[in-house]
Amino acid sequence: MNKQSGFTLIELVIVIIILGILAATAVPKFVDLQGDARASAMKGVKAALEGGATLTYSQAAIQGIEKSSSATVTKSGVNVVNGYPAATTAGIIAAVDLSANDWTVTAGGGTTALTIEASGSTATAGTCEVQYTEAVSGSRPVIEAIVTGC
Repeated sequence: MNKQSGFTLIELVIVIIILGILAATAVPKFVDLQGDARASAMKGVKAALEGGATLTYSQAAIQGIEKSSSATVTKSGVNVVNGYPAATTAGIIAAVDLSANDWTVTAGGGTTALTIEASGSTATAGTCEVQYTEAVSGSRPVIEAIVTGC
């Protein structure tokens, strides 16, 4: 007689139970990936703003308008204040090349600040956005990514 070997029904049930427990502990970690993706996108916009501001300042310095309180960079057409992009919707979109379909740029606290949010975002105001405050004389613009509620 040949003896057959294999898994018993009890062994198979135990393996299925262990896999179920592992899946139940892993699923919550993957459920919140959408919030992490939005937070990463906000950080990406912040980095793009910093890079765009630096590039704009470089162009303004070449033209000799980096200390001007109001000017326009000839090559890119970006309005600048103290050499950095002014806090205007058109200026920021031009300096960073943001898609108007993907991002909403709105005036923030006064005429020197902007808020950038993902279009169609359902996050509470002030919890998933990038804030841009234009440069004052002798300093860079203040760019802050707020990702507490993405």
